[in-house]
Amino acid sequence: MLFLAVLSVASLTKAEDDACRLLGPLATSPLFQLGDIVIGAIFSIHNSVGGVNPSFTARPDPLICKSLNFRELQFAQTVAFAVDEINTNYDILPGFKVGYKVYDSCGSVSLALMAALDFANGQDIQFSANSSCPTQHFVSAIIGESTSTSSLALASTFATFRIPLISHCATCDCLSNRNEFPSFFRTIPSDSFQTTALVKLMKYFGWSWIGTVRSDNDYGNTGMSAFITKAQKEGICIEYSVSLYRSDSREKLQKIIDIIKTSTSKVVLIFMNTADAMILFKELNSQNVTGIQFVGSEAWVTDPVLISNEEYRFLTGTIGVGIPKKVIPGLEEYLYNINTRKIYTSPLMMEFWEEVFNCTFRKNAGVNEKLCTGLENLRNISHPYTDVSNLRVAYNVYKAVYLAAHAMNNLLPCGKGLEYLYRTDCVKTINIQPWQVANQLKSINFTFKTGEDVYFNENQTANARYDVINWQIKNGKTRIVTIGYYDTSAPNGSTFWINNTRIMWTDGQNNMVPKSVCSDSCTAGTRKAFRKGRPVCCFDCIPCTTGKISNATDAVDCFPCPWKYWPNTGKSQCILKKIDFLSYNEILGTILVVLPVSGAFLTFSVAIIFFHHRRTPIVKANNSELSFLLLFSLTLCFLCSLTFIGEPSDWSCILRHIAFGITFVLCISCILVKTIVVLMAFKASQPGNKIKKWFGPVQQKLSVAASTFVQIVICTLWLTLSPPFLYHNTKLFKDTIILECDVGSPIAFYLVLGYIGLLSGMCFVFAFLARQLPDNFNEAKHITFSMLIFCAVWLTFIPAYISSPGKYIVAVETFAILSSSFGLLLCIFAPKCYIILLNPEKNTRKHLMGKNVSKSL
Repeated sequence: MLFLAVLSVASLTKAEDDACRLLGPLATSPLFQLGDIVIGAIFSIHNSVGGVNPSFTARPDPLICKSLNFRELQFAQTVAFAVDEINTNYDILPGFKVGYKVYDSCGSVSLALMAALDFANGQDIQFSANSSCPTQHFVSAIIGESTSTSSLALASTFATFRIPLISHCATCDCLSNRNEFPSFFRTIPSDSFQTTALVKLMKYFGWSWIGTVRSDNDYGNTGMSAFITKAQKEGICIEYSVSLYRSDSREKLQKIIDIIKTSTSKVVLIFMNTADAMILFKELNSQNVTGIQFVGSEAWVTDPVLISNEEYRFLTGTIGVGIPKKVIPGLEEYLYNINTRKIYTSPLMMEFWEEVFNCTFRKNAGVNEKLCTGLENLRNISHPYTDVSNLRVAYNVYKAVYLAAHAMNNLLPCGKGLEYLYRTDCVKTINIQPWQVANQLKSINFTFKTGEDVYFNENQTANARYDVINWQIKNGKTRIVTIGYYDTSAPNGSTFWINNTRIMWTDGQNNMVPKSVCSDSCTAGTRKAFRKGRPVCCFDCIPCTTGKISNATDAVDCFPCPWKYWPNTGKSQCILKKIDFLSYNEILGTILVVLPVSGAFLTFSVAIIFFHHRRTPIVKANNSELSFLLLFSLTLCFLCSLTFIGEPSDWSCILRHIAFGITFVLCISCILVKTIVVLMAFKASQPGNKIKKWFGPVQQKLSVAASTFVQIVICTLWLTLSPPFLYHNTKLFKDTIILECDVGSPIAFYLVLGYIGLLSGMCFVFAFLARQLPDNFNEAKHITFSMLIFCAVWLTFIPAYISSPGKYIVAVETFAILSSSFGLLLCIFAPKCYIILLNPEKNTRKHLMGKNVSKSL
């Protein structure tokens, strides 16, 4: 196959090399310089290749490379510039002249492979027989290629020969396989890092519903696969993912445009190389597709050709990741320095000149065609070729040349720099083999003149750092503005950073981030309910159920509050539950405080009255000692109800139940003994009955003590085995904690109540039997009434206690204590006080011993 990418005579580097000329055409090598050591390079200086279909009966016509790529031409000139710098630097390969040979693949993998084979066998250069040209025809290292697909083919080819290939732009992660590509290196991070940076970018701006368009090649397919895998792990959904290649049909292109126009996602990731992206963007522009926020990969988003073209102005606002911008001192002047001799001796430069100045060197130019003079000045125009204000990938080319040179410099037999040059014992010739250069590159580590530490990681890839860039309009022109970075070498927590204030969005807004979601975020208090058959980014927002909250947006599930907490109205946070108990501060609590205090005061008043009239017949007749003990126990009964008011604790729970059980038993025991005394007194009045001496004052006191002691034993066992304790009741009301006293042992609690009930029942029976004893003042009748009230109160207490909610249980229990206490006080002592205070004439022994029989009940 013959190539006419840049045909005819190739340029000579210097006048003194006139004796060393090429006899035949360089098929695809438009730029070269001879030297003792040669660095090769392969670039797509042209975008495409054209020709006629072969007939297979005659030699096919040469293929013609078309569409000059100014960016790739700048890369080629960067190689030449770097080599010239190295040749003037005595610290690198002193005494040796470094040459270069640049091939043009014309965007074709087959042409790139042909160039690779030429590099490998070193037989593409033919010299005149009488020349004194160097005999070394192979290269020691190769720079290239710009696409991952071509680089895969080249890396596979060079792996066999162990020729090091240093790529400046191939990012496919598939090239990281050290076993398959042992001699492949690159000065650009792999797409593994780029896709991570793009996912972080999407996540940062909250774009969870996006579309993707990729190049249908190794770069696009491998990179997009890695991106989708990482994006899905971060909850980012892909509405559509389509591919496009520059040779695809018009129908496929239109189908992709229709998908973009009709989709609901407003953010589109374009993971394509420049050539494929230009085809897509031209069609989007022609159909006036607007309202899309484009996110770009590094392959095209920093391309100066796209940025400078007015046709792509609609991409303003695009955000993407790109290789960090660098400065190469002296490169701009080198690019401008194209003299007339270079133009006329190089078909490539002639083509470049004609395209830049829109003229022609052809002698048979048409009437309307402008003739080129070669004296036109590049400084008078603004052109991507000479634009060094945004050097990114070109710097990788520049660094790759120096990497190759340093690796070969390390292979010098002795000394370094001028030491090698002046030492007479050093061999001044060197036969550098490519595999030796490859081995040196694996361990190379030096500080570049820009201050950057240059070395390769375990995957023979440069460290990953990207600029986050934004296309903006400034002074009527599109410019690339750095708005952040992604740096894997930065400390944890600072690897990704964006300055939001510097961003200009697609719609021209500076502070309104475009929104691209399938479903609006679920606010706190709701959870996601995923739609069946739809991506996880498409969901409905369901309020949290009772007792559960979600305190973050887009919560997948709600979680219950701790037992002391309850959801607020919006179910977005847990707040402390209301603590409820019978408080002194509320009206009911105040009433229940006033009543027992009043009852205790009233009881104390009765005791004073009795004490003041203790020598009167009515006090003496009612066993004054038992009466005072009964009044004392009633006072305790009134006061024990105060322990039921206020915030309970473990100690108050114990006190209230024990005090209630013991004081009431003491009270009922006194009444029971008084009732028995009445019966005994009647029996003792009968002739010959000596029962009174068997139940005298001592026996009465012992009876009260014995009855009370039984209750004390029960309470002691209760406290020992399972005492009452504070219980937080959260079951009655969901949003309220009721502070209650748990009885601990129900059996002990019911024994205490049962024992009180037993004594009350006995007292009622005895009083009922003595109600019609002959006496003007029959105390048994009053005891009967009091016990009737007492029993009625506590019988009605049981259902009221069971059915009362929360703190009202305590209120019911307190009312029962107070009601029974007041009943006993009034029924037993009110008649006596009435006689003592209001009818003193009846407070005589004669009146009390009257023979009138009391009426039955």
